This record gives sequence, structure tokens and C-alpha cells, in this order.
Amino acid sequence: MGEEYEHVVVEDLPDAPNPTRHKKEIDEAVGATAFGFNVITAGPGEQVPWGYHHHPNHEELLYVLDGRLRVETPEGEYDVDAGEAFFVPPGAPQRAVAGEEGCRLVAAGAPKEADVAVLAEECPECGDPTDREYSAEKIDETTVYVLSCANCGAETKRLTPGPD
Repeated sequence: MGEEYEHVVVEDLPDAPNPTRHKKEIDEAVGATAFGFNVITAGPGEQVPWGYHHHPNHEELLYVLDGRLRVETPEGEYDVDAGEAFFVPPGAPQRAVAGEEGCRLVAAGAPKEADVAVLAEECPECGDPTDREYSAEKIDETTVYVLSCANCGAETKRLTPGPD
């Protein structure tokens, strides 16, 4: 029949570079092409994952498995508890941060090919609210994402795979 089923143990997958404790890119592991599907574990107050941003042509659904996620939008802040979901339509800006006890969540999005994040955060170097560009570097066999200001080029952050 030609079907190629995939089965993975999520905890055994490598961590993707990000600012949280763990980001498991399940969609990449199984070869999914239509949608993104990640399991993220964030410590207390950790940003999930890119900061204040929007996806011009991509929608996201955040489902909290454990803990609490706070989602900040131009219209207000939303607390999303375990067992609850938060939908972000295309073009809608938001920033998500783990609650006081951290959280574990599923982040799903589609279409996958439109998963482009446009950040709007103040650059610590030039002070302008700008987007970030990123490049992937290999450091000691580890992929590191280096973010830089789209305006002045200053490095703003390095994202590494989770610590465990």
C-alpha cells in the first residue's frame, strides 16, 4: 500500500535550539510536511519560544499539558491552564511565558511551510523595536541559533538545545 507509519518516543528525541528547557520537534522526527507539532517544557518565567511575534500566514494552537502558560496579546493577557488550549490566528501578535511553576505544552501550527516568525522586540543595542534574523552555527557538534537585530545587526541572543 505504500504507507510509511512513524512511531517515536518523544522524550528520546533531541532538543531543538530554543530558550526553554526542552523543545521536541515531533513533526521533524516523523517527517510531517503539512503541520508543525512540538512538545515544549518551560521552566518558571521562561519565554515560549520566540518572544513577542506573529506568523503572517500561519495559525497556532497551544495546548497546555501541565502548569500554566500566560499569553500576552495587544488585547490583554490570558492564563491558559493544564487541559486548556489557546488559538492564535495568522497575523496575530503574541508572546507566551511559562507560569510560576513552569509548564509543558503542545504547540501545533499550519501550514508548516508558512511557519515564519516575525519578532517585534526592542534591540538592546540600537533600542529599536525590530525583527530578528537568525543563523544556525555548529559549536562542538551542537546546533546553536544566533539571533541578531534586523536593523543594526547586533547579536541579541543565542538559543541552544535544552540542558538535560
